[in-house]
Amino acid sequence: MAEEAARLARLRLIRSPRIGPVTYRQLIARFGDAQAALDALPALALRGGGQAATLADPASVRRELAVVERLGARHVFLDDPDYPALLAELENAPPALIVRGDIGLLARPCVAMVGARNASAAACRFARQLAQGLGDAGATVVSGLARGIDTAAHHGSLASGTVGVIASGIDITFPPENAELQERVAQQGLLIAEQPPGAEPLARHFPSRNRIIAGLAQGTVVVEAAPRSGSLITARIAAEAGREVMAVPGSPLDPRAQGCNQLIREGATLVQGVDDILEMIRPIDARAVRSPVSGFGVEPGAEPDAAERNRVEGLLGPVPVPVDELIRQSALPGAAVQLVLLELELAGRLERHAGGRVSLL
Repeated sequence: MAEEAARLARLRLIRSPRIGPVTYRQLIARFGDAQAALDALPALALRGGGQAATLADPASVRRELAVVERLGARHVFLDDPDYPALLAELENAPPALIVRGDIGLLARPCVAMVGARNASAAACRFARQLAQGLGDAGATVVSGLARGIDTAAHHGSLASGTVGVIASGIDITFPPENAELQERVAQQGLLIAEQPPGAEPLARHFPSRNRIIAGLAQGTVVVEAAPRSGSLITARIAAEAGREVMAVPGSPLDPRAQGCNQLIREGATLVQGVDDILEMIRPIDARAVRSPVSGFGVEPGAEPDAAERNRVEGLLGPVPVPVDELIRQSALPGAAVQLVLLELELAGRLERHAGGRVSLL
């Protein structure tokens, strides 16, 4: 019963308004567990200058847990032993994943494969061959179940075990024509969703999906991609996380190859076959991983006074600024600054941006 109550509290904290991945980690680091964090939220929001925090309804959270179980899936929380270690390295790692299938596939070396939805026949064939070769070599292929390259990558690696990460609830298929493929991925591999059941694949969910794809893998391979495409976003996330970025070169006359050629020009590894990929990911096998809830949080004991809170807030404005710069200019301990930011965020007055930057709303 205690374990069930703890899981309910974690999911309730995750589903509460204004609790994003970074905020979740900070709350757990400061208060030790989700229930203590839930108890502290109203006071934190009031100190930040907002109204009392709204908490997720326990009944709706219980319904989600029941629906997920009925679908043959389960929640995996950030501090669970089988939460993917590489994904946990990301500062904005999802506090909970909903998984259906064999999560043991993530214990093998993982390679993300992404690319254009309107990919050429030749690129799809090459992606399928790469995925099959990686599977035969003992690697797990991770992709996003989209049209084009994603679909080809999953088909190539179904027999060896493939991982599909979707931008919707675990019970929603997008695109519709991949319904059979998505079910086969869940049956023969692993299907992952961050959104709760019933959630439609909204545009804002896809960048979040992309960070999971990149975060699960030791390296990301891009096969055909236009400039400013979602595939390049995935590659950028991988690079920022210190993972390998690889690209398949293409004709300069094909717009679908411009993104890959650009990545290679910027330093991505050129890929011509499976051996090129395996050579890049092998050195990372033994990398040390961070604890799922350490290194990013607000440590206990940091209690800034009113003057210190005003000092931090006075340094903020509508232009995003790095948190490190706030710590430097305020001359306060990092934990104290992080606590003030946490209070402002819970009060609905702070927005977090990519690259560890924040701004006032």
